[in-house]
Amino acid sequence: MESTTKLSVNINKFATLRNSRGGNNPDVVKAAIDAQRFGADGVTVHPRPDERHIRYNDVREIKKIITTEFNIEGNCSEQKFVDLVLETKPQQVTLVPDALGQITSNHGWDTITHKAYLQQMTAIFKAAGIRVSIFVDPVIEMVEAAAETGTDRIELYTEAYAINFLNDKNRAVAPYTAAAQKAKELGLGVNAGHDLDLHNLKFFKQQIPWLDEVSIGHAIVCDALYLGFQNTIQMYKRQLQ
Repeated sequence: MESTTKLSVNINKFATLRNSRGGNNPDVVKAAIDAQRFGADGVTVHPRPDERHIRYNDVREIKKIITTEFNIEGNCSEQKFVDLVLETKPQQVTLVPDALGQITSNHGWDTITHKAYLQQMTAIFKAAGIRVSIFVDPVIEMVEAAAETGTDRIELYTEAYAINFLNDKNRAVAPYTAAAQKAKELGLGVNAGHDLDLHNLKFFKQQIPWLDEVSIGHAIVCDALYLGFQNTIQMYKRQLQ
């Protein structure tokens, strides 16, 4: 059954550009305001301990202007991150197993090995009224173990799909459809993110029509350089229809 898939715009790259020069241009709070004004269903940020792009105070300021949905991604092994999420109370927290200094997320949680830990962290966030999503690879066993943590959703890590899409899109998406089907059977919501773009997003949505949300940042900002931020958001929204 077809459902509406929300587009959450990750604005980390606005902060990367700002930080490269100093000052406050571009203004990441304005980027969040404009993303929503231009049609995004939510705003995503991924603060890291070294604050090399989104800073912790950015998160506090963005929270003040959110009118849609706020999704904070990060590694819950950092107490500073946990405290920030509990302070700002976004609609959703996405738990990502980043290593310190990692350039970008490059793997999902081993939900089997870390099940007890993820159960503990999920309970903390849910007790604060925050929806929890756990970042996972498209592996059935990882989805099954994720369901046992008490999480509300999983986020499928889609880099492998994006890499293999041009070679054989049906083969590329097959593990994702299987993982998403298992999640659906287990009562989990399904999000997705990483390297989704204007070329591969529509097909992904067609194969997983019950997809709840995609969070996209790098590709949107790259496309916006040529196409404009408002136009780009609308183009991505159309891929999800």
